[in-house]
Parts: sequence; C-alpha cells; structure tokens
Amino acid sequence: MINAIIVDDEKGARESLSKLVEKYCPQIRVVEKADSMNSAILAIELHQPDLLFLDIEMPNGNAFDLLEKLPEINFEIIFTTAYDHYAIKAIKFSAIDYILKPIDPEELVNAVGRLKNKVHQKDLLRKKFDALLSNVKQDTKVKKIALPEGESYIFIETDIIIRCESSSNLTIFYLTDGRQIVVARTIGDYEQMLSDEDFMRVHRSHLINYKYIKKFVRGENPYLIMSDDSKVEVSRRGKTDLFDRMSSV
Repeated sequence: MINAIIVDDEKGARESLSKLVEKYCPQIRVVEKADSMNSAILAIELHQPDLLFLDIEMPNGNAFDLLEKLPEINFEIIFTTAYDHYAIKAIKFSAIDYILKPIDPEELVNAVGRLKNKVHQKDLLRKKFDALLSNVKQDTKVKKIALPEGESYIFIETDIIIRCESSSNLTIFYLTDGRQIVVARTIGDYEQMLSDEDFMRVHRSHLINYKYIKKFVRGENPYLIMSDDSKVEVSRRGKTDLFDRMSSV
C-alpha cells in the first residue's frame, strides 16, 4: 500500500482527487489532505508519506517553496496543476510526473502506474528534486535535464549538449566532455522539451545546440561542422530555419 497526502488549497479539488484515487487507484491510501504550506509540512512530518499529490499554487508561496523548506524529500510527487508552460517544462526536465486540472481518471491511473519501482529510491528522489528546484530558479531557461538510463536517470546541464542524433526509437546525446548517452526516447520528445533553449532541428535525425556550430557548409547537400568536428546533415527545411536564426542574431 502506498500512503499519500493531497496538498491543495481548494477544498473541492482535494475532495475530488481523493474520490478519484479511492475509485481508480486501490493501491493508494490517502492518509491526509492539506490546504496550505504549513499544514502540508506538518502532515509530511506526521505521516512520512510515500507520495504527495501537490498543487503548484498555494497561499503564501508555491509547491517549490514548500519543497525547499523540507529537510528531506523521501517521497514521490505527482504535481496537480492548471496549465503553466514554464512550471510544466521544469517538471518534465526533472523527470517528475504531473497531471493537468481538471484531473482525468485515465491520466491519474497512468501517472500512478509510472510510480512502479520508484517509491523509496531515495538517492534518485533527491537528485530529481535538486534538479527541479535548480530549474525553477532560472529566470528564462531550464538548465538541467534528466536522461533515463535503465531504472535510473543521468542529470546533465543542457549547456553541455552539443547535439542529439536519432537512431530508430533511440536518441544519442553527444556532450562537450566526449560522452555519448543513449536514451530510449525519440528525438521528437527532446525537440519539444528543448524548443525554448538554443536547440534547432536541422534534419529529421539531428537536433543541434546552435552555440556549438563551428561551420556551415553550403551546397547541394549542406551540412554543419560542430565543435567536436562531427558532421551533421541539414535538410531543406533545416536550412531555411538555420538562415532565419542566423539573420535574427
């Protein structure tokens, strides 16, 4: 049994989620419902939960302020939130789950299902939340991303990614220190996540960090030379986007 606490300042939202959990997630027992940062901290200290359903916006602060006040985070979190592009992006980068309000039962079941084998992995929990808190402190850009590796994650700064290359349903990350990290997700997933950073999709198989371009070779089959001397093909659409980016600098 997974012991959970629901944290939301709206009574209706707390009761609604509690009923959904009871109906669709029998493996979860809601042990407390908190309506503020202070009551959440007391509930966490008292119950030592395995899981927190945490609304992002709260009176006198937000979910991230709450996490910073906790001496230890040894529970999983599923954020519950209305759409907030920046907050959701930070959450995605940190490999933490979220559900958009109003909560759909199927999304709730899927989010809970993804918790399998994660609860009580304390080292991983600490790394994820350190990354999250680091990301939400940035003014405009998310700086750290979690890359899945087996049952764990590698946390890296986006600034050290030179490029990403697609290989079937895998994505290979090439880093400035010479490492290559292979991730079992498509390059399209990372194009979406990195769209507000310095990254560009210049080819169906290539996503590059613009600041690591060393040379652009024009011609019938244009290509880029990156800072690690790798050669990257550029598609017709990629060439147009690249010219637009260069002309805007």
